[in-house]
Amino acid sequence: MKVAIVHEWLETYAGSEKVLEKILNIFPDADLFALVDFLPDNKRDFIHNKKVNTSFIQNLPSSRKNFRKYLPLFPIAIEQFDLSGYDLIISSAHAVSKGVITGPNQIHISYVHSPIRYAWDLQHQYLKESNLNKGLKGILAKLILHYIRLWDYRTSNSVDLFISNSKFIASRIWKIYRREATVIYPPVEINSFEFSDKKEDFFLTASRMVPYKKIDLIVEAFSKMPEKELVVIGDGSEYDKVKEKAGKNVKLLGYQSDEVLKDYMKKSKAFVFAAEEDFGIIPVEAQACGTPVIAYGKGGALETVISTGDKPTGLFFDEQSVDSICETVQRFEKEIDNFKPENCRMNAIRFSPERFQQELTNIIDEYLKVKSKQGELK
Repeated sequence: MKVAIVHEWLETYAGSEKVLEKILNIFPDADLFALVDFLPDNKRDFIHNKKVNTSFIQNLPSSRKNFRKYLPLFPIAIEQFDLSGYDLIISSAHAVSKGVITGPNQIHISYVHSPIRYAWDLQHQYLKESNLNKGLKGILAKLILHYIRLWDYRTSNSVDLFISNSKFIASRIWKIYRREATVIYPPVEINSFEFSDKKEDFFLTASRMVPYKKIDLIVEAFSKMPEKELVVIGDGSEYDKVKEKAGKNVKLLGYQSDEVLKDYMKKSKAFVFAAEEDFGIIPVEAQACGTPVIAYGKGGALETVISTGDKPTGLFFDEQSVDSICETVQRFEKEIDNFKPENCRMNAIRFSPERFQQELTNIIDEYLKVKSKQGELK
């Protein structure tokens, strides 16, 4: 079969790119499409150094630094890819890539990291955090997002099979598109994280410092518990705000290399995670080190952290609030002997890259066999 893989954009190697890498491992001869490709020469191994077919946005003014500002053009751009010569199209989608145009004799399978967050249920939060909830700019932003919602819903009909990265995202797909989705958890490089059952007396959190990650809440909570040490790794737009709330027991390290992060992760007594994520890879990475997780009890964390039974790997707090975090941290300290490092590691192994590739291969093969018997393939 001739296969095309469509990714949103290529500028870094993060969560969705790790999924793309595994898809390319399954289909090494596939052609690759993306709105833009700004990957540096030394970071192209994960796409097998393929030539990337890009859209007209690649050549627009200042697109290298500001391609996201062309959001209103993304739907038009993604529709310009001519995929008529392909039998199977696989889109890796968190924005517009599932909107490619396909025909009745083609199969389009979409692995969805999330429906467009800022156009659907997170619209109000996005507009507020971007200062676009008032004035003329606010009206224009709302009109653009309204148009994108209409387009996003319409193009969901061109997808033959939805695959989601969690049950949480499967429920959003049903809510927005009224389509069922098969869950295949994304791959986590378990073996690159060293297991340790020797923990030191500090807690850890690590993230880009953007509003929805709620790092400021974690820092404020620990500042109210001066007897407990917190190490914070990461930087971003919220760094100054976080720094203002940090007490003497909070150690802000800013951006650190993966090696430094992994070293702190394996030594910490627990990893604290306050975001509502679609899946959330970093809590799994922490557990791969044998480190339990204290997480906000919504989103993908509910599927990656075990808080009940005889082999728990963490605890959940009910609200994104300082008091709720404090209460759960104190409860964790009282119950710390229940969270065995070996159980954390075993739980993390459920999300290995090998498992992801096998599950994705199986579901694609099964779906193609069904469609072939029905005579819907060329």
